Amino acid sequence: MSSPFEPFTPANGGRRAQEWNWQEEQYPASDPWSQQQQYQQYHQPQYQQQYQYQQPVYEAPQQPQYQQAYTPPEPRERKSRYKPILFGLVAALVLVSGWQAFRVEQIIQNSDEIADTVNASKDRVEKLEKQQTSANFDSEGIAEDVLPSVFRVRAGEFTGTAFAVSEANGRTSLFTNFHVVEETFDGGERQVTLERGNTRINATIVKVDQDKDLALLRANREIKALGIAAGEVKSGQQVLVAGAPLGLEDSVTTGVISAFRNTEDGPTIQFDAPINPGNSGGPVINSSREVVGIATAKARDAEGIGLAIPIEVACETLGACGNG
Repeated sequence: MSSPFEPFTPANGGRRAQEWNWQEEQYPASDPWSQQQQYQQYHQPQYQQQYQYQQPVYEAPQQPQYQQAYTPPEPRERKSRYKPILFGLVAALVLVSGWQAFRVEQIIQNSDEIADTVNASKDRVEKLEKQQTSANFDSEGIAEDVLPSVFRVRAGEFTGTAFAVSEANGRTSLFTNFHVVEETFDGGERQVTLERGNTRINATIVKVDQDKDLALLRANREIKALGIAAGEVKSGQQVLVAGAPLGLEDSVTTGVISAFRNTEDGPTIQFDAPINPGNSGGPVINSSREVVGIATAKARDAEGIGLAIPIEVACETLGACGNG
């Protein structure tokens, strides 16, 4: 049996020795153990490092945090460049208001002075008017203007005086005293007669006031009405009284207002012009030809004390002045 190996050839042997050396170079001898280690070094499977499991960590539950109510920040004071201007305007307004108040006070003072001057001038004018009236009291002219409106009243057996105060629609209203027509009125009659010269006019008693001694007559004829004075009379004022004393028509007397009195019978005018029975119901006329009162009575056992009902009382009571 032949050997799988060729016989050993010395180092200095021939061709085989050289071939063997080549094989030794190609396949060097090695330690099997070292080869095994080398094999393991190169052929050992390399496993990647696996993920290491970590124990989960549980966090403790946190308490819910509640937000506080929103509080807006306080506004910061802004320095405005307009403040000086506003302060200036306010100061100017204060100054202007003060000046106006000062001017108003001066105007009021001046107005008071003017009012005092006007009042003083008015007083002087009134004094001059009184002096002129006293000097120019034209009794003749007054009588001429007044008498056509004044009549003698015949009521049964009594006579007195009546005068026209208003006219309208062809009718005239006249005033007189109740005691002049009292007998006729109490007897149930209402017709009286107005007389002046040759003139005769029928009239009717339409209204009376016994307490105030007043009567209203109505005539179906136009008669010029006398003017009615406004305001109260004053002591010393000159007056004329027209009437028919003792039946004597177209009679006049003059005098002055003595006083204005409030008596138990109401307001009363006292005058010193002479009157007699028959003058009752006649007008008391001022310098302006206006009626200030109705002659009513005279004091017994005395002279120069006549009494009259103020005309405004008669107008308010009988309601015929200016209404026809």
